[in-house]
Amino acid sequence: MSTTFRVRIPHKAEPEGAPLGPARPTAEGEAESATDLPGTFITAMPPLPDVDCEELEVTAVTPPYSYARISYNDRTKEYLYEAIEPQLSNPERELLEHLKSTLTQIIGSEVATLSAPEKRSFLRGEVETYLLTRGITLSPLSTERLIYYIQRDFVGFGPVDELIADPQIEDISCDGVEVPLFVFHSKYESVKTSVTFPDEESLNSFVIMLGQRCGKAVSVSSPILDGTTTEGHRVQATYGREVTTRGGSFTIRRFKEKPFTPVDLVTSGSASEEMIAYFWLAAEQGESLIICGGPAAGKTSTLNAIALFIPPTSKIVSIEDTREVNLPHENWIPGATRSGTGDRGPDGKAAGEVDMFDLVRAALRQRPNYIIVGEVRGKETYTMFQAMATGHTTYSTMHADSVKSMVNRLENPPINTPRILLSALNNVIIQIQARTEKGVVRRLKQVLEIVGFEPETNELITNTVYEWDPGTDKFVFKGHSFLFDKITELKNYTHEDMDAEFQRRVAVIHYLVSKGINDHRQLWRLVSGYYKDPDEIMRRIQEAG
Repeated sequence: MSTTFRVRIPHKAEPEGAPLGPARPTAEGEAESATDLPGTFITAMPPLPDVDCEELEVTAVTPPYSYARISYNDRTKEYLYEAIEPQLSNPERELLEHLKSTLTQIIGSEVATLSAPEKRSFLRGEVETYLLTRGITLSPLSTERLIYYIQRDFVGFGPVDELIADPQIEDISCDGVEVPLFVFHSKYESVKTSVTFPDEESLNSFVIMLGQRCGKAVSVSSPILDGTTTEGHRVQATYGREVTTRGGSFTIRRFKEKPFTPVDLVTSGSASEEMIAYFWLAAEQGESLIICGGPAAGKTSTLNAIALFIPPTSKIVSIEDTREVNLPHENWIPGATRSGTGDRGPDGKAAGEVDMFDLVRAALRQRPNYIIVGEVRGKETYTMFQAMATGHTTYSTMHADSVKSMVNRLENPPINTPRILLSALNNVIIQIQARTEKGVVRRLKQVLEIVGFEPETNELITNTVYEWDPGTDKFVFKGHSFLFDKITELKNYTHEDMDAEFQRRVAVIHYLVSKGINDHRQLWRLVSGYYKDPDEIMRRIQEAG
């Protein structure tokens, strides 16, 4: 027999020290909390949606308010992500709608200048003042439930705020009205959620709100939105049924405040410790790099991880359509494109538009040591390769599944980069998303060096340094690296010296992985310290065991 769940919304003060976590239904259907008093909690855990569902995990997203429950339905063979938020009684729901309407009218423009925490604090004060001046008496927990939804809808992302706040979610996708939202979960991959937009009005209002967050207008006349929110989330959306017949749609790629690090590459199995040490040496020597792969292969995450090894004294300029690169370096200029207004001119650009080509060209005047281009796909690529040829180290990503397809894309329209210029590139990483017995995984399939250019055959000469073996899920060193030869000659090392230095870098990476140091700033301090005094860092690592 399925369990039922009863919620009591008390309108008197709860016992002091009442629990704030989620409560679960017991077999008898009563809410079970630390005090066993129904109603003395902010958020209750509802019963599973189907008798065939098995609960896999429950995680706190913004405790004590919101939680995520993932279950598996053995009958439909589907995962379900449930966004568990505070439950409201009918009177509370009516009061919430009245509060929203009132606050919309009384909140002034000065609130827009406040930070998110300040806005939340301001809204809390407004709600408490409103209830007090109107003589509305609610229990403390009932008040907390109302404040949660006010803050969620006025400062957060409304119905999808919990999905945005969940660090395990990478992408959020809405396909139309009354269609469940889907998320890409770091553990369970593509998962259906319990969140839907019940009507066109609510979905269209949400798409307009996304446009406002991106500083762009979306309407019937301009129904496609492509931008980045102030928090850094990448948004692509459509308004109404103008171009998507099931109603408005949107895809949000979450911005990670905690960026992907080299340690994450190792712990996720995407690369080996030796490969990370190789990337460290390559970054130090100013080797230019392009990461190739398909959609969702993890190219930008790998780019961000490797960029952490850029020496601390170097000047960096990053250029992206939407901000995804996040570095701890002080001497770093992050640049992003912007769209224009009005009709496009003879040059194909609207008034005020700043594209990748403009930013790459401007970057060369800023005398950077390293240029990071989020993704190359247009005429900016030619300028980028010219920068490589003149000594600027450049990192970038592009959609290609091999060196051959990379070359084909680079030398054909719309990029049109001469093949001879490609010899300025030092390294290519081929990254893939593969399905294994472990599920869908991301792997650095190949790490290659561009050794030179053969004028007679018009072919690039490459050397494979590391290669992923899908049979063993291991990374194999192919026996030789021209980077090691270059460092040996440059620093007048013997082969033994070079091997010793490489092993020291591997030892540092192993220490970071074994200690679980994946915070990018903490990792950066250790890498930066190694550049300044490697012997001191090695001594500290040995002492730490």
